[in-house]
Amino acid sequence: MSSNSLPKMAFINLEFTTMTPEAILSQFGPRESMEYDVVIVGAGPAGLSAAIHLKQIAAEKGQDVSVVVLEKGSEPGAHILSGAVMDPRAITELFPDWKERGAPLHQPVTGDDVLLLTETGTTRTPDWLLPRNFHNEGCYVVSLGAVTKWLAEQAEALGVEIFPGFTAAEVLYTDDGAVKGVATGNLGIGKDGEPTEAFQIGMELHGKYTLFAEGARGHLGKQLIAKFALDQGKDAQTFAIGIKELWEIPASQAKPGLVVHTAGWPMNDDTFGGGFLYHLEGNKVTLGFVVGLDYANPWLSPFEEMQRWKTHPSIRPHIEGGKRLGYGARALNNGTPQALPKTVFPGGALIGCDAGFLNAARIKGSHAAIKSGMLCAQAAAEAVLAGRQSDELTAFETGFKSSWLHEELWTYRNFKNWFKKSPTLGKLMTGVEHWFLPKVGVKSPPWTIHNHVKDHTKLRPAAQSPKIEYPKPDGQITFDRLSSVFISNTNHEENQPAHLTLKDASVPVALNLSTFAGPESRYCPAGVYEFVPSEGGGERLQINAQNCVHCKTCDIKDPSQNIVWVTPQGGEGPNYAGM
Repeated sequence: MSSNSLPKMAFINLEFTTMTPEAILSQFGPRESMEYDVVIVGAGPAGLSAAIHLKQIAAEKGQDVSVVVLEKGSEPGAHILSGAVMDPRAITELFPDWKERGAPLHQPVTGDDVLLLTETGTTRTPDWLLPRNFHNEGCYVVSLGAVTKWLAEQAEALGVEIFPGFTAAEVLYTDDGAVKGVATGNLGIGKDGEPTEAFQIGMELHGKYTLFAEGARGHLGKQLIAKFALDQGKDAQTFAIGIKELWEIPASQAKPGLVVHTAGWPMNDDTFGGGFLYHLEGNKVTLGFVVGLDYANPWLSPFEEMQRWKTHPSIRPHIEGGKRLGYGARALNNGTPQALPKTVFPGGALIGCDAGFLNAARIKGSHAAIKSGMLCAQAAAEAVLAGRQSDELTAFETGFKSSWLHEELWTYRNFKNWFKKSPTLGKLMTGVEHWFLPKVGVKSPPWTIHNHVKDHTKLRPAAQSPKIEYPKPDGQITFDRLSSVFISNTNHEENQPAHLTLKDASVPVALNLSTFAGPESRYCPAGVYEFVPSEGGGERLQINAQNCVHCKTCDIKDPSQNIVWVTPQGGEGPNYAGM
């Protein structure tokens, strides 16, 4: 797939002391700028679908809109991680002829197994008792990375400019406070914060509207929510971490289209979590484990929970004798429409998981991301073609509220909040709301459950929590973090400032280690954080930023919100293949 490139700036030889970003801009600015009708941050399903639909709508009216998409990964799809079982409803609206166009939706779902696990036993939910949210008829088991690459090809064919390998590092504002675009990150900044011989100042991309599609816990989306108070009066957003592996298995074990979801072991009764295992075509299996980031025990390690889950008698036979091909991790929204922030602000909008459109009950987000991108594109196209700019795209919120996506999310609005009260109550009320009520003709529950507790506040002190001892990996079914990161193809230039920043460098030892036994060394699925002996005695936190798979878990779960994830240089991080 061909890609466009931003203009290259001349290298600058520099000899001076450490400079702040503001000082760099003051000395070497102004930055060059490029003008577009719409700037989109993130070449995932939401961002690409918005770009495509903008071009489609303009073409229908015999006009054109200029659209650019920035992608921090090395190529579209490089940072995409999802199960994934895909509901084709939204992509069919975007491209009714997606099959003829060769979209990589090849494997229809052929069966659903929902299993309740004990440490050694399994109870399968009978098909007749399966709640509606676990029905996957008409859906496809896909590599969402492959779907994303295909969407990028369709976008480029329509004239969308895609710039992979460039981070959107800064939101730009007009004098009256509206968003006017983004700036890409500077390149060639050394670990000490000083520009090196390879220094290149960032570019500015200006748009009449800027759409943010960074995925869950977007770096810039987080800033925009705070600046414009988009979450005022809303429930607290809640998240989970999903850890995934891709396996190639013997043909005799392949069950193309089988979808397996599990609850229970290895999670205890006060922790939200569960496993998924999907059989793709070509003797491939994608499997993983999701842990709610509202867990209370600081000794818990989502990575280790996923590894021991694979040893269960109902999971191990699917992959035994196979070869692990890929590994990755990503935070995901567990939120509800009650937690959805206001999605529009002067000059822009949040779409996809940057806002929180995922349907946690159905364990699906790609169709919601695509639809949200299309709904926003309709509002943005209408505004641009009418000569407007920098105002609020109120038609996006209006369109969402009258869409099938809103109806779907509202139907499942209580799912996670019941589980936040207790997993037992969550299982019971899932049966009530999504099996019993539909049986008696009630489509949507007549009650709404709210949550105002943020995930990071739930950790208990380590002294009040049972310590969890995890078995050592066997190298065949279970593995360690570093060998896992290796097959994620993660890479960062080491001579750059760490993109995992601390507001206060004393907090990891003074609070996290002393009170919570250093939970960052366990909740990170890539071995980024470790406590090592300090030269002056005691311990210090070492940040191995080069290992980071950009999952955002640390930014969400850190108990004092002391860790802030910012963008590294463009094109870095994982390079997922087939995920």
